[in-house]
Amino acid sequence: MKDHLFNAETVTVLGRHFDDAGVFDAQPFVDDVMAGLAPLELKARINWIAEVLAGYLPHEFDAAAQAISSALPPPLDPTKSDDDFGHFIYAPLGVYVETHGLHAHVDQSLSLLEQLTQRFSMEFSIRAFLNSFEDQTLERMQDWVLHENYHVRRLVSEGTRPKLPWGTKVGLTPDQTLPLLDQLHADPTRFVTRSVANHLNDITKSDGTAVIGRLEAWQSQRAQVPKELDWMRKHALRGLIKAGDPNAMLHLGYRPDVAIHLTHFAITPNEVEIGGDAEISMEIKCDHDAPVIVDYRIDFAKPSGGTSTKVFKCKQLELKAGKPVTITKRHKFKGDATTFTLHPGVHCLHCQINGRVIHSVEFHLR
Repeated sequence: MKDHLFNAETVTVLGRHFDDAGVFDAQPFVDDVMAGLAPLELKARINWIAEVLAGYLPHEFDAAAQAISSALPPPLDPTKSDDDFGHFIYAPLGVYVETHGLHAHVDQSLSLLEQLTQRFSMEFSIRAFLNSFEDQTLERMQDWVLHENYHVRRLVSEGTRPKLPWGTKVGLTPDQTLPLLDQLHADPTRFVTRSVANHLNDITKSDGTAVIGRLEAWQSQRAQVPKELDWMRKHALRGLIKAGDPNAMLHLGYRPDVAIHLTHFAITPNEVEIGGDAEISMEIKCDHDAPVIVDYRIDFAKPSGGTSTKVFKCKQLELKAGKPVTITKRHKFKGDATTFTLHPGVHCLHCQINGRVIHSVEFHLR
């Protein structure tokens, strides 16, 4: 943590860690952090820095919060509208707030998180407050959806996501979070609208109908720029589209029952080594103009005798009446993937168009 994280205004509460010129004596803090940092992964490092920092802050949370607030650098560039997540070095401050201010200093903690998220996203730390003080935190978020800083507005959507990667699970329901998204969906910044779309994609895993209904309502309201809302709709429904959900397909204008003529579909070679690759090729045409989403699915053989299916994106295009289109895709059968293990045997490849499987072929993996 850099020296400028603490400035001369905090001398009164951190006097023993400052020299006569009012400069924070960072070296002892750095030494303490580095003594235990090396063997830790990222999240554990953040927690460790927060733990060490607590020993350099006043024991009283009010004084510690004042020190942190006074030491903060200027907020992230307000002229940007995306890709400005902040710097991870400020993440330990959020951990400190959730571990030391959660139970006895809720209002002050939320106010401090409001400041911190303008330097680094506090989407992980806010979840502790949602779980322990749900009503109080949601009430504060009602104010944040109108905040002038888009990082604070984004915190509302991102912090309440049902399936936030790395995030602690929260017990909120769509009935609680969708009204917040109603107010955020027309936001002028992509950083916020991407979060709203990701939040909706999380909800589709349990209630796709509710998400499609909300998107239809937003279309009717016309509060968001049409091009941006179109992007949000596609991003929000990407999980359902990949799964071939017919209602999601129809919402985006893709008819599941479109009459496709498949004149060629093959995997070459038909016997593939684990670790090798193969070419998937197809030729399709339609009697009329039609937008299509072309995917392919593979049923991977399992040692138990069953299969595990994965869908792979291929191409989105507009078919012109009577004009054939050839599509090829190279597929790598990784033998060293950490998330998915391949096994030899007979596998099945499916051509999926607008969510519907229209043809299948078998191939061997060895």
